[in-house]
Amino acid sequence: MVQEKTIQYDAIVAGSGPGGATVARELSRRGMKVLILEWGGGEPLTGSLKQAATMVGVPGQSLLFTAQGLSMARGITVGGSSVIYCGTAFEPPHEMLASYGMDIRKEVAEVRAELPIGPLSDGLMGPQQTRIMESAQDLGYAWNKIDKYLYQDKCLGGCDRCFLGCPHRAKWTARNWVEEACENGATLITRARVKRVILENGKAVGVTYSQWGREHKALAPLTIISAGGIGTPVILRNTGLKRAGYDFFFDPLITVFGAADDLSGRGEVPMAAGVHLPGDGYMMTDMTVHHSLYEAFSAQVGRVDRLFAHKRTMAIMIKAKDSLGGHLTDSGGVRKNLAKSDAKKLAHGYERARKILANAGAKNIYKSWYIAAHPGGTAKVNELVDKNLKTEIDNLYVCDCSVIPEAWGLPPTLTLLGLGKRLAAHLAEKAGRKEEAAAA
Repeated sequence: MVQEKTIQYDAIVAGSGPGGATVARELSRRGMKVLILEWGGGEPLTGSLKQAATMVGVPGQSLLFTAQGLSMARGITVGGSSVIYCGTAFEPPHEMLASYGMDIRKEVAEVRAELPIGPLSDGLMGPQQTRIMESAQDLGYAWNKIDKYLYQDKCLGGCDRCFLGCPHRAKWTARNWVEEACENGATLITRARVKRVILENGKAVGVTYSQWGREHKALAPLTIISAGGIGTPVILRNTGLKRAGYDFFFDPLITVFGAADDLSGRGEVPMAAGVHLPGDGYMMTDMTVHHSLYEAFSAQVGRVDRLFAHKRTMAIMIKAKDSLGGHLTDSGGVRKNLAKSDAKKLAHGYERARKILANAGAKNIYKSWYIAAHPGGTAKVNELVDKNLKTEIDNLYVCDCSVIPEAWGLPPTLTLLGLGKRLAAHLAEKAGRKEEAAAA
């Protein structure tokens, strides 16, 4: 039985990752009544392995596998995958986006002015990533620090819980903006999985969602789907947009490990420094991981002899810009094989990483199996949405990585924050809320 919520909202946002959190925050700042529906929970982050497993390690939900055994994790929690990401702020592909009518330079400048974005201080650089950077520079690579979303005065040296959900609130995540939206009057409902969009006379008027085994309905004149590159196309298909979920990217990567006996071993902020090699189609960064992930990666490729070498191990990640392809099932299963050309890119990066690690004094060098991150392109601009992120259905919009029309092989968070600001301004203007957020 469907139970109808009696509260009428100005906008419903399905999903609370970077795109959805931004739209909700910006609309609520303009005085609009916003409902945020999030499939995951919103419990305070503890940084524990047990809690992280509930957010990102549930097979078939937050942990997906391809036929090749390639794994892809996504955060199902308030804040989405930003809760368990590395916190890197890569500049968006401005020229590519502008060619599709989406110039977000102004919005990205606003984000940079509002958030704690900057390179890691020397005091927080760990011995492993420092040695990797010096080795790469010695070999001629332009290996430099990467901008991070960090309140660095809260960051504890030697901590290795970035992937588990930072318990110190040192890492900015989309949760921060969900909290701001709620302070501005937005309503957050957790454990609420949006199933489909309700249509009347060809227009979106709300959504149905399930919570604790019961079905509910919420109504609003605007609906924004921000359930991520996997979740969004499932909702769109259930709504009748059957073209969603085809020819997508998922940023395949490998991690290369090597041990040095003179390393002391300590937790480090991952992806502190690296190099982007667009001509070769991949990027390389340091990649310190929690010991549980290290042990899982090592065991998966049969390197049980290295299980207890975590504290002495340096690691480099190679992440490729992959080819568009594959499709999602109606339930969100991933049906995509790694293209031979993309595997070749990763193999090329592996050889470079071997040399960098060896030059840094590492031995017993080996690589992990393939992993994927940042699925997107499942509801592309010019195919499923227009330049204002509107679908062919009136009052129905999308704002997450699914709208990105082309792969570019870099973390997308800053791009999604910019797109969220741009969409919110457009929606507020349509709703007659053109005043600046600060004035509101």
